[in-house]
Amino acid sequence: MESLGGEKHFIDFEPFFTAARLLYEGPWVAERRVATEGVNRQAMLQVIQDILATQEDARADDLFKAEYKLQACRQQVRDVLQSYDFILTPTAGTTYTIEQVQADPIKLNSNLGHYTNFMNLLDCSAIAVPTGFISSGLPFGVTLFSRAFSDARLLSYANLMQQTLRLPLGAMDVACPDSSAAISSCGDRITVAVCGAHLQGQPLNYQLTERGGVFLEKTVTANTYKLYALAGGPPKRPGLVRDESGSEIEMELWSLPTATLGSFLAGIAAPLGLGKLEVKDGRWVTGFICESYGLEQATDITSFRSWRKYLLNK
Repeated sequence: MESLGGEKHFIDFEPFFTAARLLYEGPWVAERRVATEGVNRQAMLQVIQDILATQEDARADDLFKAEYKLQACRQQVRDVLQSYDFILTPTAGTTYTIEQVQADPIKLNSNLGHYTNFMNLLDCSAIAVPTGFISSGLPFGVTLFSRAFSDARLLSYANLMQQTLRLPLGAMDVACPDSSAAISSCGDRITVAVCGAHLQGQPLNYQLTERGGVFLEKTVTANTYKLYALAGGPPKRPGLVRDESGSEIEMELWSLPTATLGSFLAGIAAPLGLGKLEVKDGRWVTGFICESYGLEQATDITSFRSWRKYLLNK
């Protein structure tokens, strides 16, 4: 992964392990009993019967205590999942024979899920990737995981790994097919640039925060934009227009969940809309742009280079 451009970091994995233990040691087995209550227990494998027979004396208090512990784990891992493109672990720490698993199925299956049992409880998305064989001849693979709705991004990284390793497809002597799919640039969050009524402290900022928006940084546009105070309101709003004779305009970058972008866009009133803006450092991000007809009764306030400064000097 490092040879492909990845940068390695180490994290504290204990919150993930704590959540994983809840799967087998907590009261969630009650959910399995409810899901299978219409099935004849005697028709099930013995190991399934044994699992369903555990925690039968658990009380509602135990469930809430376990939920609180799980919520604590979610809080601890939230920032970790936000900070990295993905977390890389073994898919399974070891491989057992069928005979070994049949001799001690609950413990060994729990061992096999050592790096994955927490996935559903912590609402993660993940993909397992085969990576080769160990000295015993048994297969080994890794798992890439991240927060929920990161599927497209994880799939693109997994494809990059698969294209690099070029392993055959499973046990078949079939070559790995070529794929030119690029790393997905759109994950579960998108960067949105704002320069007016959606800035921090301004009247429409709540439209970002109520959708899970997170402030990233304060910056400026490239020096090719003009800023106008639009007619109408409340609230008063500016219009940003690309113009080669323009200036750098103050703006903020926010991270918004991709799933909420549609409702955010639907609430934007004409003549404004979302398009692509150039940041001073050369990045292009999604942000507010203004249609030309909206400038007919607007005032050019480019000289202030900031909506906030314009309001203060108005």
